[in-house]
Parts: sequence; structure tokens; C-alpha cells
Amino acid sequence: MSVSVLGLGPMGQALTRALLNANHRTTVWNRTAAKADDVVARGAVWADDPASAIAAGDLTLVNVVDQQAVDAVLTAAGDAVAGRVIIGLSAGTPDAARRTASFVTGAGGAYLDGAIMTPTDTIGTASASVLFSGPRELFDDHREVLSALGTLTWLGEDVGRAEAFDVALLDLFWTSVSGFVHALSIAKANGVSAVELLPHANGISEILPAIFTEIAERVESGRHDDASAPVSSVAASLRNLISAARSAGIDAGALETFRDYVDAAVAAGHGDAEISRITPLGIG
Repeated sequence: MSVSVLGLGPMGQALTRALLNANHRTTVWNRTAAKADDVVARGAVWADDPASAIAAGDLTLVNVVDQQAVDAVLTAAGDAVAGRVIIGLSAGTPDAARRTASFVTGAGGAYLDGAIMTPTDTIGTASASVLFSGPRELFDDHREVLSALGTLTWLGEDVGRAEAFDVALLDLFWTSVSGFVHALSIAKANGVSAVELLPHANGISEILPAIFTEIAERVESGRHDDASAPVSSVAASLRNLISAARSAGIDAGALETFRDYVDAAVAAGHGDAEISRITPLGIG
């Protein structure tokens, strides 16, 4: 099968190399032509514009900076979209993915949305995780070629589901990273080096899977009684953390926002409930 890749940033180049390694005829386009030099040297075919690239492939992967850029590239391609299968692999939101799908189908094409959940160096191996949503038949028809990219997961017919998973998991990732950086700042202000704190921080990360599992199960079932970590204890802990941050001259905005959720739960009479009861939208 012939495949086209639009967008040759680090991830787009990794996708292209994986396709070439799997012996798929691969056509590429990028706004900056020089970024194609490496993959063209490896056997990819250069297209002068998005329309030519889409026309050259049975399947087109679009990996550009965001969903708005996807729409701009596809709009520039014009009639070339008709009769083609487009797979968006760019960062966006569920609603943005649905709008792109509507545009593509309205132009006579077919659309799947995807979210790449692992770094560029995993692409082309089983360690790469790529989530897809949209028509199941479309996913099944192209599973073989897509498997060159890594481990595939289809999430459902709603084309926005891949982005829903993506934004939720990125929320978890970046709040975790920002929490670690914030912790390093508090530690440093109190004479504790990053190297000294690291093994203890890794110890925290090791207990999180069990905590995540319990919270998810409790939220899903709506059961928050028999608490081992009650909301009231979180409230006390947060007061100490915020005080420590302020004393060190470090912004405590994220902690203060979380404290507001905790205080709201306590005010609503949930102080004795499990921490799974602390949810901004009341999903607990």
C-alpha cells in the first residue's frame, strides 16, 4: 500500500522511517522542504504540495503542530481529499477532531483520528502506543499498514475519543511533571538537592498505580465510604504544603486550586469520605 505523510517534524520523520522500514511506498510533504532530506535519502518520495502528496497515497497520515494546522493543510489540498483516507495524528481536542472529520467527509474523503502516546524513538516498535477512533471498518481495513507504527488501540466509533484519551493522559503527565518540578523547588529552598530527593520521589511514583486503581474503581462505582485517606486529611496536608511553598517564595497556585476543590468537598459534608470524592465536576 502507498502511504503519504504530511508534516516532517521529529514525529513525522519517525513515522516515515517506520513506514519505509516496513517497505511501504511513502510520499512526503512538509512546509519546509529541507526537513525531507533525510527520509528522501532513505527512499521516500517528495511531493511539492499537500494535494500532490494526498493524491499519491492510498492512505495519508497528517502529523503537524495541531488540529488547526491539520485543517489548514487539508483545506490547501482541496479536491485531492475526495476518495482518500486521511488519518490525523496531531495534537488537538475532541471537538477539533470531530470538526476535521466533518470537513473530510464533507469533501468526499474518509477520516480516522489518532493520538500518539509515546516518544519518537519508540515509533516502529511494539513499545509505541497509537490510539485511534472513528469508523471501525476504516481502522480494520488499514490495520496492517498502521501496525508498522507500533501497538494500535481502537477506542470507538466516536472520532473524538482518541483526543479525549490524549488530553486526559497529557493532563496527568504534565501535572505530574509540574508537580515534580515544584517539589524540587520547595526541596531546594530548604537545603535538599534534586539528587537527594530523587529516590524518594521515585518511591512516590511506585505507589501511584495502586492509588490510581482504587480511585478509578471508587469513582466508577460511586463508593467513597470506608476511607483510608479521607478528604479532611488532604485538607490538612494541603494547608501545610501551601504554607511551605509561600515561606519559600514559591508560587502555590496549583495547590491552592486543588485546595479549593477539597474545601468545597468538606463544606458539602464529605470530609470523612475517601479522596476519590474530590472531583472538580462532581463525577465522584
